[in-house]
Amino acid sequence: MSVTRKDTTRQRAIEHLDIIKRFTLEISAINSHLERARQFWGRSLGVSGPQWMILIAISDLDKDDGVPINVVSKLLHVDPSFVTTQSKQLEQKELLRRAPSPADARVVRLSLTDKTKRHLAGLAEQHKAFKKTVFEEFSEPELAEFTAKLSMLTNRLEKACLIVAMEAEA
Repeated sequence: MSVTRKDTTRQRAIEHLDIIKRFTLEISAINSHLERARQFWGRSLGVSGPQWMILIAISDLDKDDGVPINVVSKLLHVDPSFVTTQSKQLEQKELLRRAPSPADARVVRLSLTDKTKRHLAGLAEQHKAFKKTVFEEFSEPELAEFTAKLSMLTNRLEKACLIVAMEAEA
């Protein structure tokens, strides 16, 4: 079956679902495609998709003094212990540095090594082309509004999951 025919068949099946189920399936599909891209880019450095996301988060957040582990974990919606474990592996691969905060030695700050910065700079054109392909239909204000709505939805889903978890334990 051709890709176009597969897409048409999938679209017809989805059209018969209620809007919430359709939305959920589309978000799952988006996540699946993004995960594939993260795995591809991660492999170029010899890391997993989640480790790639940690490196990208540090790249985006670091202002030359490192980023606390808890800030990275909040951005990625993962437990700080996961970032701690993964950052130790990334440090062993000489892709990032872990250093105690000068203000509070209990806080570990993460920063990229020069090797990682050079690698990310080498992928800049590829990332730019990826973003253009994905987001070319959005103006900057439209993308900002859409992202704000997704963020609101993320917060509501987090609350709903807590409610479900509490009810399941009761």
